[in-house]
Amino acid sequence: METTLGKRIAALRKQKELRQDDIAQLLDVSPQAVSKWENDQTCPDIGLLPKLAQILGVTTDELLSGKQALQEVRVLPPEERKDIKDMLLRIIVDSSDGDKVRINLPMALVQVALDMGTEMPQISGKEALKNIDLNQIMELVRQGAIGNLVEVESVDGDTVRIFVE
Repeated sequence: METTLGKRIAALRKQKELRQDDIAQLLDVSPQAVSKWENDQTCPDIGLLPKLAQILGVTTDELLSGKQALQEVRVLPPEERKDIKDMLLRIIVDSSDGDKVRINLPMALVQVALDMGTEMPQISGKEALKNIDLNQIMELVRQGAIGNLVEVESVDGDTVRIFVE
């Protein structure tokens, strides 16, 4: 089920532990306006969207489409890093012939598999992924790297993206 702009605004506001009054004050609009947005009675003025997205911690595109953008790679300081068990490895393969592969693995599972020397057929069995070294990915994550770690487009038009969140 696709969510509406209003439902996304409400959910993101609640995630940030903000009240409608807080959003209204930050945007210099009435709390009733924010309520109408969240109830899909009206939409925010287009000029407010960049600041609203910033307040809610998303891009304008994410706010409007509901699709999460791939984060640019960042290296977090040790005090901001999550535990490996709370992280997710996402692999996206879009082939030129229309095939789409989506792999979402908890990083803790990846770590256990690597420690045991286990083959991961969902990764090693795909031609586009055969040269991906998960040990190197894991080392990047241990050093605090998160976001879009690998993005490759082949001459055939296949695209592979690997990111950690």
